[in-house]
Amino acid sequence: MPAVYDGPMGTSDVYVTGTDTGIGKTVASSALLHALRLRGLRAVGMKPLASGCEHTAAGWRNEDALALQAASDPRPEYADLNPYALPLPLAPELAAREAGVTVEMDKIRAAFARLRAQADAVVVEGVGGWAAPLSASINQADVVHALDLPVVLVVGLRLGCLNHAYLTARAIAADGCRLAGWIGNTVDPGMACRDDNLGLLATRLGAPCWGIFPHAAPVDPAALAPLLTIHG
Repeated sequence: MPAVYDGPMGTSDVYVTGTDTGIGKTVASSALLHALRLRGLRAVGMKPLASGCEHTAAGWRNEDALALQAASDPRPEYADLNPYALPLPLAPELAAREAGVTVEMDKIRAAFARLRAQADAVVVEGVGGWAAPLSASINQADVVHALDLPVVLVVGLRLGCLNHAYLTARAIAADGCRLAGWIGNTVDPGMACRDDNLGLLATRLGAPCWGIFPHAAPVDPAALAPLLTIHG
C-alpha cells in the first residue's frame, strides 16, 4: 500500500484531505486544532481556497473557513486563513474561472508563512477529495509539497469507504506525499459492519489511525478533540 510518513515531524503542521466532498474534513480539522491547543500549542487553521462563499460587510466569507477561524488560537486574520474566497459553490477550478481569479501558489505560500509566524502549528484543510485541483495548474499535492506538510486523510465511514480510502492513499503516495495518518468520521450512523471496515482500514492503509468520530448532530469539534491521538 502507500508509503507512510513514519519519521518525526519537525512541526505539528498537517494537511487534511478526504476521501470525498462532505465527509467531515472541516470537523476533523477543527477537532485537530482543539487537540493541538489541549497540548498547549498555539494552533491556527487555514483553508487556502474555499468555494461557496457569502458576501458580508467584511467581504466574502466561507462557512468552513469561519469554523477553522473559530477553532484557532490565536485568531488569525481571515485573509490569511482563506486567501482565495470564491463566491460560487463549484469545483474550485470552475469557481475561480467564474470569479475571474487566478490562483497563485506564491499567495498561498505567503499566507501560510504569516500564519506560521504566529503559531506553533497550522492545520491546512484541502478542497473536496485529494484529486480535486485548485486550478488548471495547481493540484493539492503541489500545495503539500510547497508547504512541506504531511497528510492526514479523513475517511467518511459509509458503504464504499474502503475503495475510496485505498485509492486516495495510493494517490497520495503516487504524488510523492507523506501519509501521516487517518481519521474515521461516521457519516452513516447505520453503516453495516462498521467495526469490520475499521479493522480493514487499520490493517491496509499503512498509516496510524488518529481517531474515530461517532455520528453526532450537532457536531462539536471541541468535544471530539479528546478522541484524537496525534502521531508523528
